[in-house]
Amino acid sequence: MGDGDLATGHAIGPQSPSTAQVTNEQEFAVRKAARDQAQAIAPRSLHPPPASGDAQLRHATEPLYREQYSRPEDNRVTRVSDNPVSTFSIDVDTGAYSNARRWLSQGQLPPEDAVRVEEFINYFDYEYRVPTSRKQPFLVETEVAPTPWNRDTHLFRIGIQGYEVPKYQLPAANLVFLVDVSGSMRSHDKLPLLKQALGMLAQQLSARDCISIVVYAGSSGVVLPPTPGNQAGHIMNALNRLEAGGSTNGAAGIRLAYQLARQKFKTNGVNRVILATDGDFNVGLASTEELVDMVQRERDGGVALTTLGFGTGNYNDHLLEQLANEGNGNHAYIDRLSEARKVLQEQLSATLLTIASDVKIQVEFNPEAVAEYRLIGYENRALNEEDFNNDRIDAGEIGAGHRVTALYEISLTDSGYRRLPERRYAENGDAFAPPRGHDHELAHLRIRYKAPGQSRSKLIEAPVMKHSVMTDSRQASDDFRFAAAVAAFGQRLRGGAYLGGFGYRDIAQLAQQARGSDRFGYRGEFIQLVGQAEVLDPGREFALDHDQQ
Repeated sequence: MGDGDLATGHAIGPQSPSTAQVTNEQEFAVRKAARDQAQAIAPRSLHPPPASGDAQLRHATEPLYREQYSRPEDNRVTRVSDNPVSTFSIDVDTGAYSNARRWLSQGQLPPEDAVRVEEFINYFDYEYRVPTSRKQPFLVETEVAPTPWNRDTHLFRIGIQGYEVPKYQLPAANLVFLVDVSGSMRSHDKLPLLKQALGMLAQQLSARDCISIVVYAGSSGVVLPPTPGNQAGHIMNALNRLEAGGSTNGAAGIRLAYQLARQKFKTNGVNRVILATDGDFNVGLASTEELVDMVQRERDGGVALTTLGFGTGNYNDHLLEQLANEGNGNHAYIDRLSEARKVLQEQLSATLLTIASDVKIQVEFNPEAVAEYRLIGYENRALNEEDFNNDRIDAGEIGAGHRVTALYEISLTDSGYRRLPERRYAENGDAFAPPRGHDHELAHLRIRYKAPGQSRSKLIEAPVMKHSVMTDSRQASDDFRFAAAVAAFGQRLRGGAYLGGFGYRDIAQLAQQARGSDRFGYRGEFIQLVGQAEVLDPGREFALDHDQQ
């Protein structure tokens, strides 16, 4: 098993065979036609409504809605005979989900570019087994059951649960708030919300912690020099004095923030810059790459970077996510006060304390058991197979208590179902037979990670057995089925190329059936958002229903 532990789902039996066969090109053509018809019925705006009356005046006089997103192409179906190994970095960001919620709550569908399906899935808590010792930073479990939107395929779920560290056991923290106070931050959903959010975090610190506040606009400066965390009055006064105005020069502020972080560096503690901005800044450097290089250097020196996004209209999601990824931090989008509470209070340990770094997942599928696979999401986290064992390749971090979920849609060999056409000169099946003794395996799962401060990785590995495959999706856990519903919603918002006629109502029904205890109400809210998307997109739902007939 290696250094960790992995649990697999209960055995039910193999899936009944099917002879359905669809080519990738045919499927994309059908889905594109459905999307085109939907767009003709209900045109889709890529611009959210203004956030306030003040913002409305600005929108009338300047070209706003300059929101920036990066969209890699969706992961395609892969033949196991062509490439049995899939490798990617984990991702614990959740900003794409709360950002999409902002669009929907304001009466608009989010642009497809704004939707990262893995961040939708990882927004929610799942009841994975929790490690009992810090020597084992996380546990891994798997589950395989039929796909809700395609009866001929299965979903293979990988779930990772990080060790939970109570707040009172957190190491001393050296935090530098880097706050954007440029003119673009005036609206109520930007600087005013930002001040409340950082105030929540500041009120949880103690005397052994240190907090500083740096601002940047036309120029940068220190609003609060390094101050003990128990001096809440001084910290709140500094936050309350912040006002927006002027142009933006983010680079000078970032340099100053890192300088303060190094000045009060805590060995064996948490050293982190928290950048709070709409992302609309002129970095003042030769290129964005130079900014990224600086973040990487500081990361290697022990100072991490977390990014908190705010606001509407000029939000630069692409840059903030990239900086957090390179800075060994996480990116969250704060669309309202309750989201600030979730990220900076409920999940404070996960936000601040890294328990495993450079975490990579690699799945090797058994070609005798699996014919095709498709990783859902993680498009911008893809790695080469050889990157898995290369400790110099950067990957994602897991914070204390973080949960990470990944889903593959797979076609079993005995189902007879293929999305890709048969090759004319197919390889002899015996050439792909697994080594003797492994013929009962569906796949082999490997995870590499580094302990904090270590340069050499550790390996967790275990097989996923064929007998763990369920034949009835109703026997899958609530967490499995809810994650499937979230994955379907994210894919539907990105165009739904692989969902067939599985529409918003199907997604809402699946999520409702798998809602579970829902302690904080996040799952119930998700169901409401699915309903909101259906209202905003009746043309697409109609087109898909018609296509299904």
